[in-house]
Amino acid sequence: MKEKRQLLGSLISAGSFNDFVNHVFWLTDHKDSSYVCFANVHMLMEAKQDKEFQNLLNNADIASPDGGPLSKLMKLLYGKHQDRVPGMDLMPRLLQEAEKRGKSVFFYGSTDQVLEAVVARTKTDLPNLRVAGSYSPPFRKLTHIEDTAIVNMINDAGADLVFVALGCPKQERWMADHKGQVKACMLGVGQAYMTYAGLEKRLPKWARDLSLEWTYRLWQEPKRLWKRYLVTNTKFVYEVVKLMLLKRGRKLELTR
Repeated sequence: MKEKRQLLGSLISAGSFNDFVNHVFWLTDHKDSSYVCFANVHMLMEAKQDKEFQNLLNNADIASPDGGPLSKLMKLLYGKHQDRVPGMDLMPRLLQEAEKRGKSVFFYGSTDQVLEAVVARTKTDLPNLRVAGSYSPPFRKLTHIEDTAIVNMINDAGADLVFVALGCPKQERWMADHKGQVKACMLGVGQAYMTYAGLEKRLPKWARDLSLEWTYRLWQEPKRLWKRYLVTNTKFVYEVVKLMLLKRGRKLELTR
């Protein structure tokens, strides 16, 4: 699964949901260290404004189309159906597959309470899954000594998959900074811990298919997320409209 498609300057991986599942485990078998980003509108616009972050996203081993608008835009621009591959859906599937394939997992980030709930669910639903460990880092910049100790802890645990929940863009920067150090496939899953542990509900599938999850998140945390969704989504729509007008103009020139 090597194909990536350009969306507003960022390279997003293409393929079916199962392709993504299989490629993650291909990475665990064939690459010493790798990382996976789950791209939504917020991440795409963050990348467009910050070239360093865009390079980070483009260098990811997998950049999944997490958000519905991205998968729809990929189909619109390239004429091929693209599954939406959200971290909230891929994480449970990867855990199931990890149990079947004998792979081990590590949960990094979030709070101790959330991590306890995540591990508790794995023990109930996936009793044979090898959980190598979990760790909630301090909510501040780590010292070099602390960072080295965390890397050593994860590597000593022998995890194949390391799920990272630090929030965007912190988790993506952490994975990129630690590629080559953390000997595993790192996946920046964000809020997936909360939904997996049953601490946060998701909208019904019909609403997710209409790309309405952002409205639910905004309703839950309006003070923190109003700028991210209302301002960022508006900028995204503007960029898409501009792109489509440019594309239409080029087609008209070719027909003349």
